[in-house]
Amino acid sequence: MMRPAIELQDQGEAFYFIADYHSMTSLTDAAQRRKNSLDVALDFLACGLDPKKSVFWKQSDVPEVTELTWLLSTVTPMSLLEKCHSYKDKTAKGIAPSHGLFAYPVLMAADILIFDSNVVPVGRDQKQHVEVTRDIAIKFNELYGQTFILPEPRIRDEVAAVPGLDGQKMSKSYGNTIEIFGDEKATKKKIMGITMDSRTPQEPKPDADKNLAIQLLKLVAPAEVAKDFEDRLRAGGLGYGDLKKGLFEHYWNHFAPARASRAELVANMDYVQQVLKDGAHRAQTLARSVLDRAKKASGLI
Repeated sequence: MMRPAIELQDQGEAFYFIADYHSMTSLTDAAQRRKNSLDVALDFLACGLDPKKSVFWKQSDVPEVTELTWLLSTVTPMSLLEKCHSYKDKTAKGIAPSHGLFAYPVLMAADILIFDSNVVPVGRDQKQHVEVTRDIAIKFNELYGQTFILPEPRIRDEVAAVPGLDGQKMSKSYGNTIEIFGDEKATKKKIMGITMDSRTPQEPKPDADKNLAIQLLKLVAPAEVAKDFEDRLRAGGLGYGDLKKGLFEHYWNHFAPARASRAELVANMDYVQQVLKDGAHRAQTLARSVLDRAKKASGLI
């Protein structure tokens, strides 16, 4: 998610926020939410987000988004939300059903529309929410006149869906992540614990491209290295243990610069807080303008 998102800061005006409002649909520990919010800020900045090229803030610091959410909710058909697969997926995983969880695509729509967004980088699993955003914006525009820009999803095919340790999409909600900034021993243990089938090292693996470790390796290793591992696995003779060791080494080395950057940021938290404060001010200025436009169109102003 971070890679294609951060790349956009060199292609135009880019907006990034920490989704602490959204987190309330699944997290009820206030202290953990505060920690998570700072962790996300550190992660993005360490991975290359440049506040001089972009706008970066905490979602709850721009309350205009929740006001717009109400405006949008009044034109959102229940049937549209009932079609959203995310609600069904999350409740099936044990997350308690709530109005917030059911209606959070409307909050997501407000996140997008309130900044006149043209492009939204998403994984394939989130494409539906951008489509829902477009449907809501079209409905509002039909009722009240041209108010919102219709955004387009941008999906990079090579990283459209990153697999987690269990083969499902990688998500903290599913508890199947490999942390970018995790402890070295814990990270190695996770990777070495990836479950493989019972075929011996000598057996050819014609389905090597489907192997979970190979799929992850392609994200963190040079293309020629990943191809070599895949070819060796397909031909036979490469043990799963050696494959996972290779994955760990490339995973750990790939994120070494980001880990160093993050350590510097942790030592300068005043800077991180100022980045978020300045970003919130810039975001709120635009958000207020778009919200007023929507309120005027709908007769509230």
